[in-house]
Amino acid sequence: MQINESNLIEREICIRNLSLTGEVMETRRASVRWLALALGIINPGESRLGALAVFDSVLYFHFNNKSRSNVKQLSDYIAEKWGGINEKTLRYHLLQLKKMGIISHSKGEYSMTEPISGDRYDERAWVESYFEREVNPVKDKVSEMLKKIKQR
Repeated sequence: MQINESNLIEREICIRNLSLTGEVMETRRASVRWLALALGIINPGESRLGALAVFDSVLYFHFNNKSRSNVKQLSDYIAEKWGGINEKTLRYHLLQLKKMGIISHSKGEYSMTEPISGDRYDERAWVESYFEREVNPVKDKVSEMLKKIKQR
């Protein structure tokens, strides 16, 4: 029996275990790039400054300002810190981050996804919730499949 494997894929998650070197913590840009690589937003060797700028802007408003942000606020931040971005590109990268489960959108405003528990602006609560939402379901399914294989 042939299974159409592509129909089985509910979602892809890329998580990389990267070294925390001094050089990746020297600047905000280097730290944002490191985080984007760790979460699979960009791939090694890929520049995609637009994706990094959009990710940085949402991080800034959420964790630094403790607020949600709209497209204009994000665009203004990017213009000041990254040199600008057109609105279509900004919205494209926001949509990609939303599809990845990293950000949420409600009533024209964007923020990091709401943690399952804890303060919505606490980075530790966000990280724990992100992994619980994205990784634990995969872990549970792999465990179930191993159990089935063991029984056969």
